[in-house]
Amino acid sequence: MRLRPRNPFPDPVQGLGPLEQQVMDHVWDVGRPLRVSDVHAAFRTSFAYTTLMTTLDRLYKKGLLGRRKDGRAFLYSARLSREALHRRVARRALDALLGRDPRAARPVLSTLVEAVSDRDHEMLDELERLVADERRRTDGRTRR
Repeated sequence: MRLRPRNPFPDPVQGLGPLEQQVMDHVWDVGRPLRVSDVHAAFRTSFAYTTLMTTLDRLYKKGLLGRRKDGRAFLYSARLSREALHRRVARRALDALLGRDPRAARPVLSTLVEAVSDRDHEMLDELERLVADERRRTDGRTRR
């Protein structure tokens, strides 16, 4: 087994645990830099201060939170919006499913279209519009 060098800031698309997700949701909802004490005040009855401090540090190390010194404490803020993180997670999952071979992608694409169609025909229309927009965007790039 070949060891890969450890990245001090791993790809933030890694799965989040339930507490990490709750903390990220809180940071996004508040929308301003927070100290551990601010987060603890919101979760006081559920989690110890040190648990939240460790969780914020883990989210920082995953690259999801930025932090800066403020006196003796750190102020933590989101490095990505909720939507940007969801897009990264979806992109990574789709990249894994689609693979490199266009023929192997066909079942995944058809399943996606079926799932969208089963839920909502308006979503199918939106998917069609997105495909058309992307074709125009990429066609314009290749003609230059």
